[in-house]
Amino acid sequence: MKRTIFVIGAGKGLGRSVAEKFAGEGFKVVLMARNADRLQKYASALAEKGYEVYTEIADVTQFEAFAEIYERAVKAYGTPDAVFYNVGITVPDDKAALSAQVLMEHYAADAAGAYNCVKLAVTSEFAAKRGAILVTGGGLSMYPHIDYLPLSMDKAALRAMTLALTPVLKEKGIYIGTVQVTGAIGSNDYYAPANIAEEFWKLYNKREVNEIVY
Repeated sequence: MKRTIFVIGAGKGLGRSVAEKFAGEGFKVVLMARNADRLQKYASALAEKGYEVYTEIADVTQFEAFAEIYERAVKAYGTPDAVFYNVGITVPDDKAALSAQVLMEHYAADAAGAYNCVKLAVTSEFAAKRGAILVTGGGLSMYPHIDYLPLSMDKAALRAMTLALTPVLKEKGIYIGTVQVTGAIGSNDYYAPANIAEEFWKLYNKREVNEIVY
C-alpha cells in the first residue's frame, strides 16, 4: 500500500518540490492550499508525470474549517504517513502600517496554523504508522530582521514549537523535524526548492536529527 503525504501550503516552489520528491519515492500526495486554480495547476503537473495526487482547498487560518477539511481528507485518502507544513507570509513588511492586528494575522498563518495541524495529525492511527511531521522553518528564527519582523517572530515561535514537541511526540513514536532555510528559496542554485526538498526527505527517511540549518 502506498504511503501518503499531506502537503499543506502547496505553492509553486518548495511545496511543489517536496510533493514531487515524495511522489517520486512512491507516495500518494494530497495538496492543500487556498487558491483553487493554482492548486489544480500544481496537481495537473504532478499527474502528468504519473504521480497519484489529490487536492483539498483549505485555509489554515480558519482553524475549525481547516479541521473539518483535514479530517475529511483522512477519511478520503487514509491517515497520512507524513504531514508537511509549508505555510508562511514571506513578503517584506510595511513597517509604517505594522500593527498588533497585522502581527496576529501573520501569526495565524505562520505558527498557530502549524500547531493546529500538529494537533489534528497526532492520532493513534498516525502513531501506529510512525508518522512524521515536517515543518518549513527559516533562518529568521535565529537571525531576525526588522524588514521581516512578523515572520522573524513567527519562525522563532515555529522553531520553539517544533523543538519543544520533539520529545513529547517521540514518546508516541511520532517524528517531527524542521529545515531552517537561511536564504530566499529559489534565489540561487543552492536554495533551489528541489535541493531543500532533498533535506526534508533526509529528515523523514533518517530521523537522526530534528533540525537542519540549510
